[in-house]
Amino acid sequence: MPERVRTIRRLPETLINRIAAGEVVERPASALKELVENAIDAGAGTISVRLAEGGLGLIEVTDDGCGMRADEIALALERHATSKLPEGLIGEGESIELVETLGFRGEALPSIASVARVTIESRSRETGEAWKRVVDHGELVGDGPAALPPGTRVRVEDLFARIPARRKFLRSPRSEWAASLEVVRRLAMARPDIGFTLEHDGRRALQVQPHETLEARVAQLVARELKDNAVAVDLVRGDYHLMGVAGLPTYNRGVADHQYLFVNGRPVKDKLLIGAVRGAYSDMLARDRHAVLALFLQVPASEVDVNVHPAKTEVRFRDPALVRGMIVSGLRHALSTGDRRSAQQPDAAAMQAWRAEPIAPSPPAPLFPQEAQRSIFAAPQWRPEPRVTEAGQAWRGYEAGVLAPPVARAEQATEAAPEPAEYPLGVARGQVANTYIVAEAADGLVIVDQHAAHERLVLERLRSAGAGEGSAPSQALLIPEVVDLDEPACDRLEEAAGRLAEFGLALERFGPAAMLVRAVPAALAKGDPQALVRDVADDLAKNGEALLLGERLDLVLATMACHGSVRAGRALSVAEMNALLREMEATPRSGQCNHGRPTWVKLAHGDIEKLFGRK
Repeated sequence: MPERVRTIRRLPETLINRIAAGEVVERPASALKELVENAIDAGAGTISVRLAEGGLGLIEVTDDGCGMRADEIALALERHATSKLPEGLIGEGESIELVETLGFRGEALPSIASVARVTIESRSRETGEAWKRVVDHGELVGDGPAALPPGTRVRVEDLFARIPARRKFLRSPRSEWAASLEVVRRLAMARPDIGFTLEHDGRRALQVQPHETLEARVAQLVARELKDNAVAVDLVRGDYHLMGVAGLPTYNRGVADHQYLFVNGRPVKDKLLIGAVRGAYSDMLARDRHAVLALFLQVPASEVDVNVHPAKTEVRFRDPALVRGMIVSGLRHALSTGDRRSAQQPDAAAMQAWRAEPIAPSPPAPLFPQEAQRSIFAAPQWRPEPRVTEAGQAWRGYEAGVLAPPVARAEQATEAAPEPAEYPLGVARGQVANTYIVAEAADGLVIVDQHAAHERLVLERLRSAGAGEGSAPSQALLIPEVVDLDEPACDRLEEAAGRLAEFGLALERFGPAAMLVRAVPAALAKGDPQALVRDVADDLAKNGEALLLGERLDLVLATMACHGSVRAGRALSVAEMNALLREMEATPRSGQCNHGRPTWVKLAHGDIEKLFGRK
């Protein structure tokens, strides 16, 4: 049976709008994003958002922007009608590259109106007249005058009510509300000069005032404690400007949901930017932890393409290497310049354990005296204990049998310890478990993880040595070591041998499946060259070509530093402990180890007093 011939037909306008809506309006949060962006582009100073059932029942956005005339409202509901392209360039192909507004396609309002009931009320600041237009799933059902202050109010009701195939794929109201909240949070973060209010089911969930500083707005929307655990980022290269707030590596999260990235004020989720952030924190965070930050990148409009996807969350840069390098260097510079902090809040569970530590009761007296003879150190507990009586004169002076009087002039055996107030990390007072250094600072008690701290110091020493002219100090091996590896690993090491030599690691190819180690960095002279080279090869294989050579070598240096650091369990002298503290004070990023854990914590005097009930 011959196949039926199919003819080409033009789709009806309503179906075209619904197909377009599938790209622009995926869920209530995407419709809300388009409406809030329109309000921002209209020059609003305050924006109010009301939601019901997570946006499934109602989305209402009210602004005090420029408003629209009656004819402009009708035009705004037609596809591909916009006021956001530069004047006089509508007919030129390059005009779309000069767009500086958040929206420009002219698809959002007609797409939303084709899948929901949309009511637009607006009062133009030019004419002072207010008008109202209602479109129900693509059909005009109302048009007439309205009453409202200057600005625009858009109501979206019954989203996807007549498209059950789309409605059933939406998530629960709780999930849709979470997505909508995130949309408003990101847009409010991008514009600290605008005030935002968000209500959900009659409850106010978010409110920020206009004309706030960027740091204050970010801390208010992300986390209050970010203000005390972050550094400011500010870097300019030509026409490119990177600014924002970056959390300390020790202030991290298990998911990447708290990374906010903006390009020209537009919230984006770009793989290039996310990869750059990961590379900047690569030697300061564990692999399963993520930084908390908000970065704002300003670039010329001609250097970025925002017309990649209808949702406008993806961008393409004309010079991606410059953008990536700028983010990596900007973050690392901000995290290292004059800042040795780590997230210093003592762990609540640990503090509670200290407070709740019970006083061990006295052991009960044995029933039979011979039970106490099992240990030669046991006290005769079966004897009745003497009652506490007056101490008499024993505590008042050097009396015979209590304290022997001095028989010679007192001599100072060692040099007096420096005053704790002279140093931020204090003066070493001892070592616990051959792992933790206990130091006294002017404002509290400092506890240092010696392995984590020294690991960071060795890494920064290797990095700074390799950054200078020439090569880093190295220790030649009396007998070169031969390390057997597979051929691809040898190829990668041979390719990076030139850069590795700058850091003191001298490698040569020794046949198809072996490498010859002639020298190791001086800081790692006591390490195991075999294990070092194998770990370096593993790091190069794991990162592959995804990272630039410099970033791959940073990860390699972190591995090398781990091999050369002081291990936990090694006893240190007081001089060694103080030397470690002084070097930490002078080393960038010494507040966290190469894996993002804190190298030191502090118990302030107030915290110590709380442990003993003094406060």
